[in-house]
Amino acid sequence: MPQQPLPSLNPLATWAYRPQSGLRVTWLGHSTTLIEIGGHRVLTDPVWGPRASPSRLIGPKRFQPVPVPLRALREIDLVIISHDHYDHLDYPTIRQLVNSPAPMVTSLGVGAHLERWGIAAERITELDWWEVYHLPGSELTVTAAPSQHFSGRGLKDRNATLWSSMVIRCADQAVFFSGDTGLTTEYRTIGERLGPFNLVMLEVGAYHPAWGDIHLGPDNALAALALLGGGPFLPVHWGTFSLAMHSWDQPAEALLTLGPKAGVQLVMPRLGEPVEPTRAERVEAWWRVVDTTGNEPAADRPLVPTIPKAMPWPLD
Repeated sequence: MPQQPLPSLNPLATWAYRPQSGLRVTWLGHSTTLIEIGGHRVLTDPVWGPRASPSRLIGPKRFQPVPVPLRALREIDLVIISHDHYDHLDYPTIRQLVNSPAPMVTSLGVGAHLERWGIAAERITELDWWEVYHLPGSELTVTAAPSQHFSGRGLKDRNATLWSSMVIRCADQAVFFSGDTGLTTEYRTIGERLGPFNLVMLEVGAYHPAWGDIHLGPDNALAALALLGGGPFLPVHWGTFSLAMHSWDQPAEALLTLGPKAGVQLVMPRLGEPVEPTRAERVEAWWRVVDTTGNEPAADRPLVPTIPKAMPWPLD
């Protein structure tokens, strides 16, 4: 884990103004983002809780706070939840959203959790892969698409609910959000059917070579991006929880080296820093200010950490 809090910004002042390009995203940590698209605000996999765990006392603890309180997010038009793992579906956060009017779109079966926690049934829409949700009174749509992962929150509900990637589209803007996934050729089909994308958000952290079927990591994320047809790439699923054996900043360092070689436009803002993909500047390795080890040149640091060749099945 980092030796001190990561650099972050308070986005509230920027959020007060609409993006000039019509598309802006703010990474709030792990897989939580606020997407501003076509005048609408979409929150993905909102997790403000202290642990990615069923327990308040044990389990992966957040090492980086969300840069803005959940109560400060006003006028959320839609909440998207990709699947039911604890680092994507967070009970304390959902409880805070009970009184919000925002609809929630999720994968098949996940709505039962939401209803049990107090979300009104009429606010919940479950999608099977390739099904489409239309936000009432708008042009905004969400399409659930295939991903290669698993689900479950306990010992007896493995794969009882679906997991999905999500495509958010409004007018001429489209965003791909991976949720959790391993590398799959379905990404080529997704790109053909739902692309091109103005922004692609793919998971890159909490991975291991033995988990290649269910988590991407930096190398496979770049391969997935190519299958999708490319586009500005914002990496998510890192910088918040320690869920694997690699160092917390290894995914970022790997992408900083591999991305330019692949001709990829990396979008790697600080936590809480709103960014418009069309206006994204050259990536700054802002995370290196935290640990002294992070000040080494990326090329001198191992792209694949020294970790065991075999690892138990992950929880996320």
